[in-house]
Amino acid sequence: MELPLVSRHWPPTRALKGLTCFSLILLSGAAIAQPAPDGAAVPALDWQQSQQRLEQVSDALAAADASVRNKQDLQDATRLLRLPEITGEVRRLQFQKTLTLPLGSLTPVAEAFGIDSPLQFTERDWRTRPVVTAVLPLYTGGLIPAAQQAAAGATDQASAERESQRQSLSVQLVQAYFGQRLAEQAVDVRREVRDGLQQHLDDALKLEREGFATRAQRLQANVARDKAEREYQKSLNALQTLKAALATLLRSGGDVRPLSPLFVHRAPIGALPTFERDAQARQPQIARLRALVAQAEQGVRVQQAKLKPTVFLFGQYDFRRRDEMLTDPDWAFGIGLKYTFLSPTSRPAQISAARAQQDQAEAGLREAENQVTLGVRKAWYELDTARQQFLLLDSSIEQNRENLRLQELAFREGQATSLDVIDARLGLGGAQVERAQAAYQYDVALAQLLEISGQMDRYEEFRRRGDEVIAHE
Repeated sequence: MELPLVSRHWPPTRALKGLTCFSLILLSGAAIAQPAPDGAAVPALDWQQSQQRLEQVSDALAAADASVRNKQDLQDATRLLRLPEITGEVRRLQFQKTLTLPLGSLTPVAEAFGIDSPLQFTERDWRTRPVVTAVLPLYTGGLIPAAQQAAAGATDQASAERESQRQSLSVQLVQAYFGQRLAEQAVDVRREVRDGLQQHLDDALKLEREGFATRAQRLQANVARDKAEREYQKSLNALQTLKAALATLLRSGGDVRPLSPLFVHRAPIGALPTFERDAQARQPQIARLRALVAQAEQGVRVQQAKLKPTVFLFGQYDFRRRDEMLTDPDWAFGIGLKYTFLSPTSRPAQISAARAQQDQAEAGLREAENQVTLGVRKAWYELDTARQQFLLLDSSIEQNRENLRLQELAFREGQATSLDVIDARLGLGGAQVERAQAAYQYDVALAQLLEISGQMDRYEEFRRRGDEVIAHE
């Protein structure tokens, strides 16, 4: 879908191609929202209201929120690792016990009574063994604090991913919301072009009847008017597609009427170094990678803890002493030490692997910091380019408007051809839409700059400070 005017000198622009691709991708992942029923009010939302609704209805954000809650609950669970572990165990068992008792010096006496030495006793019975055991860790070689800090790092990672998802969705909303505004203005311009060419056709017919214009000139005007009508109808269909894209993103179930206009700042919004510093401190992807580095560091500590002994307190109590075995205590309490001398998991290799993972995370963080700096510069220059293009088109629109006035006047006096008027009309319409496209590119570039610098929350602040853009003013 493109939104070209009828002039052969005005090719489709990258802004509208990109807008079309965004719309098709968005609509391919969800059902196209149905138009509002006849008589039903179309919801009108300004930019801030649209952003608030997006955060309420987005399934992607709901999934990210669930991930944060999951990691937060796991982090909360690690706070109890230093408390004792108390377990209860009940066994119902059948056993047999054979006891051999040598008589020693009593053997001759026993033999006199016909008793063989050694004595053997065998017991076979059912027993119930309810036992409660408590173990309290005293020293784990750093395993507990490492687990707690790793869990905190996982929570930070999930929070950063959630923030990254939120800001990415906000950029998509900018593309859909202001894309619809651009399409609406394109429709207005195409309507003006069509109406203007219709007026030119009426003038050509009148002049032809009076003998001041040729039939060929009238035919040129007729062909141009018909093509303008076709382009106007195409722009209406393009607008419907973009309406469906915005409605789908906001889960509105019908068309949404955006209230906030396209906007541009006529002066630069800030210095490039400021955005670079903000990006290093606030960019969600960098925060996510820093959380991964923190987790990798704790992973090394966990593996190192496996080479150290553990010290613990323990206690045990038997609740059914009449069924206890001869060797079982009524209760027990003490301190224990455990050390693994040999393990099939190759603990040194596990430590080496954990360090390699830490090196990988740190290298990924450094690369991300460099890429974010590059991305900030690219977005800042694209923003400034769109701003300059918008400003330069101001004079172009005025020149095209004056040229159209002169060409129409000259045509009525027989001093200009029909083609001159057509080209002048299309030149004005092209400049008007190109100016609106520059504003749209500016709004998207601003969103991308704020996203990569971790400041998407400031978009509304910048929008309120911008100048309203109307393509056909």
